[in-house]
Amino acid sequence: MRIGIRAHDMEKAPLNELFRNIHNKGFSCTQLALGKAVHEFKATNAVMTPGLAMYIKELCIENKVDIAVLGCYLNLCNPDEEQLKTIVEKYKAHIRFASVLGVGVVGTETGAVNTAYKYEPANHSEEALEIFIKNLRPIVEYAEKMGVIFAIEPVWKHVVYNLERARKVLDAINSPNLQIIFDPVNVLHVGNIDKQDDIIRQAFDLLRDDIAVIHAKDYRVEGDELVSIPAGQGGFNYPLLLSLMKEHKPYVHVSLENTSPDNAIATREYLEKLYAEV
Repeated sequence: MRIGIRAHDMEKAPLNELFRNIHNKGFSCTQLALGKAVHEFKATNAVMTPGLAMYIKELCIENKVDIAVLGCYLNLCNPDEEQLKTIVEKYKAHIRFASVLGVGVVGTETGAVNTAYKYEPANHSEEALEIFIKNLRPIVEYAEKMGVIFAIEPVWKHVVYNLERARKVLDAINSPNLQIIFDPVNVLHVGNIDKQDDIIRQAFDLLRDDIAVIHAKDYRVEGDELVSIPAGQGGFNYPLLLSLMKEHKPYVHVSLENTSPDNAIATREYLEKLYAEV
């Protein structure tokens, strides 16, 4: 696997040092959310020029770091029409930028049916899924035109909350430019953690051909919530996930989540050691 880290989980650093720091911690890829990881300027649509993309690409090549995911995690089910228009233009700007930068995927989650981007039961309705598919379709068509892969990440609190819904979206859009970021912890909740092994296997049955990137974190239970923590520190079955990755997804981009600069290397080493053993 090609293991990486979210750029905003690194030490705060100028852009010209960020990718060197990622390389020096032993990572070969990163998930880059410009607005979170870059501090010298605000990541507006106007800023995302071909020149900036080529500069970042040069830094990545120099430091042997792939950009696995260019993150644009906005709400495609936002019910406010003006806000949704702004969101759509932001996605298009990221897709254009990615076409010059050369990234694995432009990544996103799947939204909520409110402007706050919060969980509510209506997120899990069929109507919400139809809204998401309708709003996603032109984004994927734009990605097709620009030669970019767009990837959605199922999350239990959002509209695409399980693997079956993800399969429905893939089948409805029916595009080779739409793929999946699989974060297994994000589709778990207190009501299904006892079935996590079945869910992991189901992901590789239902979505195997379409999984482009894997997120790696863990969880602990606090009351009726799962709290995200670094991989290897909680209850997630990493031996099973890594064995399936080894069989079906050689050299896949794997991005750590919920790490900090003081535990990122140890988390990477934990996964690398376990991967070698499964």
